[in-house]
Amino acid sequence: MSGDGEARRQVAFVLPVYNEAESVEAFHAALVEATTTRPDLVFEFVYVDDGSRDDSLDRLLKIRADDERATVLSLSRNFGHQLAVTAGLDTVGEADAVIVMDTDLQDPPSVAMQMVIMWEDGVDVIYAQRRSRQDSRFKKATAWWFYWLLDRMAEIEIPRNTGDFRLMDRRVVTEVSRYREQERFLRGIVAHVGFRQEALLFDRDPRFAGETGYPLRKMISFAASGIVGFSTAPLRWISRLGFVISGLSVLLAIYVALVRLFMPSQSVPGWAFLGVGMFLLSGIQLIMMGVIGTYLGRVYIEAKDRPLYSLQLAARGPRGDS
Repeated sequence: MSGDGEARRQVAFVLPVYNEAESVEAFHAALVEATTTRPDLVFEFVYVDDGSRDDSLDRLLKIRADDERATVLSLSRNFGHQLAVTAGLDTVGEADAVIVMDTDLQDPPSVAMQMVIMWEDGVDVIYAQRRSRQDSRFKKATAWWFYWLLDRMAEIEIPRNTGDFRLMDRRVVTEVSRYREQERFLRGIVAHVGFRQEALLFDRDPRFAGETGYPLRKMISFAASGIVGFSTAPLRWISRLGFVISGLSVLLAIYVALVRLFMPSQSVPGWAFLGVGMFLLSGIQLIMMGVIGTYLGRVYIEAKDRPLYSLQLAARGPRGDS
């Protein structure tokens, strides 16, 4: 606890919102209730509306009007969960710690308060690790396969059964903010940054209302960003496939030569050269296209250096409105 002469430490919440009109007010009430257990800390609630199509923004502005600790950012369109979180991290300023969590009440605010205690004990990153989750069998299965692949392919260790629900010390947020790649996978970036990181086990609740913001298409795209962004294994696999096909062409050439030498009556003129040539060239093309195409695509996207997101509204909290 802070002494009478000490400045109170600041904890900011970064809260991405996409079509959560039915739950955001209930979430804010639960969050306020949880934070009242720590009157020694100064809290800020940074809500980032990611181009919602319902009246989430109106609900957020109402929360802002009722609670001066709330800041509302509205992105000019739907940029995606990871960029919405990035916009929030860019806004928190001088907060001593930042907690990222969703507003669908699957991540209990009470767990965030447990994170604060671990942070005060010297842990720089506390990530919420799901002990159980109230999701469909399909989502559980796809999540398991994703983390299984990531474990075997990523060049850094990314904890399993985690989302973006985590607390980060100011030093960690500063380092994470330096990573400006377009295809963002924040839990991988945080793992790459390092510092002292520990898990906090919790039981994930079902959604309070609404539908998930991660349908199958977005889940696949997000998984691809995580795997490609933190692993070169796909490049190696493509190259190996090319070598395998090239090897098959060599075996086919040996077979053709043996047929010509020992069973000339069964050989078909002309097919040997075409078959061997097609396999050989296909293998070489897969090697070259896999290596050059992947690197070129990444370089092309990053070289454009486009802004990660655009704001259409920023109603700020204690630092004043804009």
